[in-house]
Amino acid sequence: MLQLPSAFSLDDARAAGLRKDQVYQLLAEGDIARMGRAAFVRPDVVDPVYATLAAATAMQPTATLCLTSALVRHELSDAIPFATDIALPRGTRHPAGFEHVTWHSFDAATFELGREMFDAGGDAQVATYSAERTIIDCFRLMHQEGSDVAHEALRRWLRWRGSSPSQLLKMAASFPRTTRRLRLALEVLL
Repeated sequence: MLQLPSAFSLDDARAAGLRKDQVYQLLAEGDIARMGRAAFVRPDVVDPVYATLAAATAMQPTATLCLTSALVRHELSDAIPFATDIALPRGTRHPAGFEHVTWHSFDAATFELGREMFDAGGDAQVATYSAERTIIDCFRLMHQEGSDVAHEALRRWLRWRGSSPSQLLKMAASFPRTTRRLRLALEVLL
């Protein structure tokens, strides 16, 4: 058990010297929790808020917290998302069996833009998009997320000390169809 990472796949457990039946014994005893097909976390170590993301990261290292879930992490929204929003590069297979996850496929060319790592407990390092990238994504996917979510996040972000609209627009330049919409929103709010 001590050799297991905070979040791991069944293959990781086998590499640590555990057989499949031993993994399922740990699961039955409550020492580990299953988050998806062959994806587990150690609940005593991983922050429960990020357990799903940690397990998804164990399966796909590029898994990144995005959209409403990232807004909540950055305190740019009071929403209580029913599902965790996780992005993967377009063309990457989504891990199976995860409940309460909304998978998003983002363009591989801009996937790393604004991606930041943080600690989810134990040795679990997971990724989220920066506040700026998340706002841009909310404007970019306004048809899915809703215009009120994007505008409220932008309003809250503008109240932050050190927020820089010019830096936001510079990052938004990588998403040409979003830049105009974001610029108009900034003009109204500033």
